[in-house]
Amino acid sequence: MAKSGSETLNPRTGQRTVFLQTAADTGGKLLRMETFHPAQSPPEPEHVHPYQESRCEIVTGSLHFSIASKEQLVRAGETVVIPPNVPHYFWSGSDEESHAVQEFRPALNIEDFFDTYFALARAGKLNQKGLPNPLLMAVLMREYDNAIRVTQPPRFVQLVIMGFAPIGRLLGYRGKHT
Repeated sequence: MAKSGSETLNPRTGQRTVFLQTAADTGGKLLRMETFHPAQSPPEPEHVHPYQESRCEIVTGSLHFSIASKEQLVRAGETVVIPPNVPHYFWSGSDEESHAVQEFRPALNIEDFFDTYFALARAGKLNQKGLPNPLLMAVLMREYDNAIRVTQPPRFVQLVIMGFAPIGRLLGYRGKHT
C-alpha cells in the first residue's frame, strides 16, 4: 500500500516514484508524487484518466508529452495539465534523468495502480511490453478502470477482456499488490 514517503521502482523501465501525499492524506482529493525517469526512457502506452486531472511539473531534465495527439517538450520549471479523459503519454528523450512532481485530482485508486504495477515488474510478472498474463490483465483492468485506461484496444474490446476478471479472481489473481 502506498504511503507518504514510500518509494517504488519499476525495474523494467527504471522509473522510480516517491509518494508525497496519498489519498489517505488528502481525504481522496489528491495524489502527489515525485517521479524520476531515466535518460532515453521509452514511451508509456497512450492512456486516459477518465475522471482525473493530471498535472506534471518538471523539476530537472525534460519530458516529451503527446496530449490529444499534439506533441510538446516540457522542460524544467514548466508544467503541463491534462484534463480528464484526454489521451496522452510521455517519455524522456533527454540524455539525463528527468525529475518531475505529478498530481492526480481526485486521487481515486491511482496510487494503488502504480504500486501494484511496479510490484508486478519487480516480481517479473510482466512481459517485454510491460503486460501481465491475460487473466491478470482482466483483473487489473477492472480494478483500475475508473483511474486509468489504455486507448488501445478499443473500449468494447477492453470491456470483453474485463469480463474474464471473475475467472482471474477465481484463479487467485488480485488487483492490489499482486
